[in-house]
Amino acid sequence: MLSLPENPGPIGVFDSGYGGLTILNGIRKLLPQYDYMYLGDNARAPYGTRSFDVVYQFTRQAVVKLFEMGCHLVILGCNTASAKALRSIQQRDLAGLDPERRVLGVIRPTAEIIGTLTRNNHVGLFATEGTVRSHSYDLEIKKLWPEIKVTGEACPFWVPLVEYNEADSPGADYFVKKRVDELMQKDPDIDTIILGCTHYPILMPKIQKYVDPSIKIVAQGEYVAGSLKDYLARHPEMERKCTQGGSCNYFTTENPNKFKESARIFLHEDVNVQHIDLGD
Repeated sequence: MLSLPENPGPIGVFDSGYGGLTILNGIRKLLPQYDYMYLGDNARAPYGTRSFDVVYQFTRQAVVKLFEMGCHLVILGCNTASAKALRSIQQRDLAGLDPERRVLGVIRPTAEIIGTLTRNNHVGLFATEGTVRSHSYDLEIKKLWPEIKVTGEACPFWVPLVEYNEADSPGADYFVKKRVDELMQKDPDIDTIILGCTHYPILMPKIQKYVDPSIKIVAQGEYVAGSLKDYLARHPEMERKCTQGGSCNYFTTENPNKFKESARIFLHEDVNVQHIDLGD
């Protein structure tokens, strides 16, 4: 078992890159009183095409680092990490690291709410190839809403569009329309679409342009935030371990200046960033 800080600390939010900033933003809007620590493994992003074993290894390193930096609760603000690593960390690792600490993901909160949003039980999913292939959304939704049919569409070019600040460009239209058309061809009855990658809300104007206005598009930030608020209310022993100073510190495994520049796309503000190493 690691020797970890016992004092209360910030809530950790981890992502392979920048997309988790949309999750962090949603959480901070609803729960601004807490301290937060954001860690982006930008040097090794993207995770979407990596194997389960590699994503698990990288995610575990990040969780351990956030624990060592004082976090008792860590949110995997990354769909790929939630799909490929969360269960292993929860079931295999926490007992050895610290059984009193917790790691939560972004898929379960979305699965919990989706049955109240769809009208006809036909749900679409835009996500990375890794998330679609993992069937994590299908499995979690089926546990709670067995009558729902989930149809996934991998969108391999959407993350680069966002990270290279091309989300508003005319060129983005081709890639967004192509995936929207392909998803709707698979199931024309879809009435609700989950944005199963934390980058995708930045593409919302383009997605709305090509999706029928009767279809509800679900971005995860507000639902993850609501789920976290409920979790802390139900677990006062964890809530007491989360400090409340309204601060947020940012860490990246890549160049801090590059992170700062790209973070503006997601947060529309300047942030102070420090470099951090996670391992080989």
